[in-house]
Amino acid sequence: MTADPHTFPAQAVILAGGQGSRLRPYTDDRPKAMVEIPGTGTPIIGHQLSWLAHEGVTDVVISCGHLASVLQKWLASAELPLRVTTVVEAEPLGRGGGLKHAAATLPWPDEPWYATNGDIWTRFSLRDMAAFHWERDAIATLALARPRIPWGAVKTDGFGHVVDFIESPPTAYEINAGVYVFSPSFTELLPVRGDHERTTFPQLARENRLAGYPLPHGAYWRAIDTAKDLSEAAKELADQAELP
Repeated sequence: MTADPHTFPAQAVILAGGQGSRLRPYTDDRPKAMVEIPGTGTPIIGHQLSWLAHEGVTDVVISCGHLASVLQKWLASAELPLRVTTVVEAEPLGRGGGLKHAAATLPWPDEPWYATNGDIWTRFSLRDMAAFHWERDAIATLALARPRIPWGAVKTDGFGHVVDFIESPPTAYEINAGVYVFSPSFTELLPVRGDHERTTFPQLARENRLAGYPLPHGAYWRAIDTAKDLSEAAKELADQAELP
């Protein structure tokens, strides 16, 4: 591959080393990324690989840790839409260290790359996000989501009168959606151990080289952190299947 900063990334890293303690008992015998969304028959990471392949990615490096052998066994038996390799953290390196460790084995170190957390369920155009990344001359771009809060909200008129009730509205704040576009030089800025959100990202923000890409209106996004997230994701998928 010829080094070109405006090439749509064809390589990606998936961080799948977390223990997923909040998803127990589902994660007692498998890593978080191997948990299945009820009704789909496919683990979270299987859907991620299909999405990445659809977006033009040909090679993925998966950073493994907790119960890595379960994930590796599934990968060996599954019919995958792209090439996948795994790297195993002998000890926890943190998200930044895990990214750096995995990125060292990407096939094209001089090319841009995507990354995603292994517990994210989403669909949107990564190519549009990559174009956004280049337009802002960023070193790193993170996708931004507005998840719905789990409670109903009350709207008032400013004089103490309740005028409306809103069921599970989107939060007023954007959050890091756990999906990234990185320029080749980003890898060397990552810590060997620790969290890039506490080190590398603040540094790039001070230098005005960190961009935030708002997810398009209507794009599906959910982090699978708890059993409730699993059931809600299954319901949302069922609702989408029923749409004409």
